Amino acid sequence: MSKRAILTWPDDRLSTVCAPVSAEDDLETLVTDLFETMYAAPGRGLAAPQIGLLRRVFVMDAGWKDGDMSPRACIDPEITWSSEETARNGEGCLSIPGITVTLERPARVRLAYTTPAGERIETELAGAEALIAQHELDHLDGHVTFDRLSPEARAAALADYAAA
Repeated sequence: MSKRAILTWPDDRLSTVCAPVSAEDDLETLVTDLFETMYAAPGRGLAAPQIGLLRRVFVMDAGWKDGDMSPRACIDPEITWSSEETARNGEGCLSIPGITVTLERPARVRLAYTTPAGERIETELAGAEALIAQHELDHLDGHVTFDRLSPEARAAALADYAAA
């Protein structure tokens, strides 16, 4: 149970689709390490591939920076519904330090996942929680924010990242 190093882009592991969790995975240690690393970073979400483990797990806490802790650990998550309504927001990424890009994503999503206790639940998320869940799920599918940009915006963001 410790803070882990966060991989930075272009590490190949950040472009790899993660495998589902298996019975051999030490989920308690993984979830604890993800939370400790996320809070220390300080971020609002962190996915297992960002610490080099290619499993479908992420953690998030949308409100902790405002004093409203709401930690959520998501194992084998999937989005089962997305709203047609979208929201444009600036997104940063712990694996792409110093860069914020504006992305348009569904404003609300329904997220199904297994809790560390083994319960499968489905919940509707909006606002920051919806954004964070979509961002972290992208990591599990081998995508980073650069991958969601137009070619022109991607080139500009890559140039900014190279200069940082």
